[in-house]
Amino acid sequence: MFNLILFGPPGSGKGTQSEKLIATYGLKHLSTGDLLRNEIAAQTPLGLEAKNIMDKGQLVPDEVVIGMISSALDNNPDAKGFLFDGFPRTSAQAEALDRLLELKKTSIAVMLALEVGEEELISRLLKRGETSGRSDDTNETIIRARIAEYRNKTAAVADYYKKFNKVEVVKGEGGIEDIFNALCAQLEKKRQ
Repeated sequence: MFNLILFGPPGSGKGTQSEKLIATYGLKHLSTGDLLRNEIAAQTPLGLEAKNIMDKGQLVPDEVVIGMISSALDNNPDAKGFLFDGFPRTSAQAEALDRLLELKKTSIAVMLALEVGEEELISRLLKRGETSGRSDDTNETIIRARIAEYRNKTAAVADYYKKFNKVEVVKGEGGIEDIFNALCAQLEKKRQ
């Protein structure tokens, strides 16, 4: 099983590149946002617990999210691997994910980190905001705050995986195919 984390700030192209990587490598997409919505819709015990927490305006605890990831892994025993999107966001979550994957006799093979300059990110998000309907993509102040939040909190996740030589930085500027080819080149190095 080949598992990877696609990492990058808002507007770095994770969504676009995730779709292409999933299609090319036959991976199962694991988005914690999607998992939460699916568990809530299915009214599973974890979903009901998460909904109760979210209804109070609180963040869903790591244990609940890890439980949902565990269920997703168990429900896809024939998967070639998983692409983690939006998780882990903290080094504590990365450690918890590694413990879970170890129990499942697998691990993260690589973290692909898309690197994009801040002005390019802002330009992309403002452009996306024209059509996405997302209000957080239309306000430059909010966009800058989201990018700062990403850099302050999630940079620690890359530092965590660097200790295990699992981080590959890929320039996320240029044509979509060029970026995709660069991601694939890094994946192929880790798959050997």
